[in-house]
Amino acid sequence: MTQTLSEKLTSFSNPMNDADSILALQIDGELTTTRKGTRLLSALLANHVKVLKACGGQGRCATCHVFIQKGMDCLTPYTEQEIMTLGLMKIEQPNARLACQCMVLRDGVSLEVPKGKYVGSETELESLVGKKAQQSIFHPITGETLVYEGKLILRTALQRMQAANQQFDQEMNLLLSRKSKKDN
Repeated sequence: MTQTLSEKLTSFSNPMNDADSILALQIDGELTTTRKGTRLLSALLANHVKVLKACGGQGRCATCHVFIQKGMDCLTPYTEQEIMTLGLMKIEQPNARLACQCMVLRDGVSLEVPKGKYVGSETELESLVGKKAQQSIFHPITGETLVYEGKLILRTALQRMQAANQQFDQEMNLLLSRKSKKDN
């Protein structure tokens, strides 16, 4: 049985008795609640949403990226790390956020989690060549869609993954060298 928002808010245990700290959150069309100031990644994980956090929530990968459908102003502003990572990972949609880098501040956030599977390595992707993708397949670090659901997995997907890996390494080395020069 699906609960209404008011039922969810009423049933949500809040030892501090502070109703203002309980916020509505919509994840892939499902209504849930979270506490004010909760990292979006924590809210997703608490709701058993399958998101990968390859960098451990450091904002250095894009495997926890989501698309905010409504309520961007209900989240904390972009962090410098988030802007850099989204740019580096070529996730350029204006509604993209890294769930590990933002917190929920007010009611009204509605988001969509990219649907698909993060492939673990080039070897794993290579083992799937010639098969039909049961779900979209994403690059393990950049979050780039390598193969869309229902499409045949071709060697070109493997080549795109290799090219993305090389480009990522080059851009990361460039950023690190700039940072090193700046620190010295």
